[in-house]
Amino acid sequence: MLQLSYRPLLLELRHPFRIATGMRTHTNAVLTEISMEGLTGFGEAAMPPYYGENHDTAAAFLEKAASLLAGFRFRRIDAAFIAETMATIDALAPGNNAAKASIDIALHDLWGKTENKPLWKLLEVSQKNMPPTSFTLGIDTPEVLREKMAEAADFSMLKIKLGSDDDRQIIRTVRELSNKPIFADANQGWKNREAALDLVYWLQEQDVVLVEQPFHKDDLESAAWLSERSPLPVIADESFQRLSDLNRIAGCFQGVNIKLMKCTGLSEGIRAAHAARGYGLQLMVGCMTETSCGISAAAALAPLCDYADIDGCWLIGNNPFAAPMLENGRILLSGCAGVGAV
Repeated sequence: MLQLSYRPLLLELRHPFRIATGMRTHTNAVLTEISMEGLTGFGEAAMPPYYGENHDTAAAFLEKAASLLAGFRFRRIDAAFIAETMATIDALAPGNNAAKASIDIALHDLWGKTENKPLWKLLEVSQKNMPPTSFTLGIDTPEVLREKMAEAADFSMLKIKLGSDDDRQIIRTVRELSNKPIFADANQGWKNREAALDLVYWLQEQDVVLVEQPFHKDDLESAAWLSERSPLPVIADESFQRLSDLNRIAGCFQGVNIKLMKCTGLSEGIRAAHAARGYGLQLMVGCMTETSCGISAAAALAPLCDYADIDGCWLIGNNPFAAPMLENGRILLSGCAGVGAV
């Protein structure tokens, strides 16, 4: 029998985090446990407010899931079992994607522990394919940006939040302090196509690698217009939530940002990665502000991707797990059984 339990957690950000659509100082999260025969798998739901989930919605959904899992007749846990189980969990109610992801991650952690192997070995990915992960800087004043830059010392890539009236000044400030390559994320903040294209050409000169979600998530026409003309890859984030979105958005972007909290976890995330490759799209693995549990799970997906932005556990001050090790800006896959969060 699979026994599910959970507890709410408020993730406190090290700095107020401002993007084009708002500012916050914390993130609602739920830590999930699934136990079986003396072993426990850990999962996480990280729920920024703009996706509509919170402690109450997660608790209501996880209660339903706990009842369902308790009635499962146990058989060997493997990828097929997890995929089948998650299809049943997904059908319980629409939405609740992060809560569903917490179950998926816990099941993957439990799979690794039953096999006494790291999850990444079971998924047959390799450390040699791990892309460097970026460190994210929210929209801020030059003074605060300078302070935050010190925290990015161990990272070889930066992710800079744009979408304000000061985008060029933000980049200039960063460039005064660092020559590290940059991911530029507008978080739906740009409004004018021509101005966006002009800015992208300027960003290219500043060693920006890609542009993420330039326009409103539903403005696919503008995204397609910019993608056709942009010298940099244009990556979908808010426009791309789940695997079912691929056909709708594939012709409008050069790549997609896969986040476990958006797509209900690793089971769908891996399928989405392979499907996106079939469309010729580049892949980024991203995150919310998460503990090392969610980040370690995303790290198992990262070797399938071109880019990684899985720094969430370094952005919070009350991570209940140890942060993953970094080497040359890349997350080192853990040798521990399961996901690797300890």
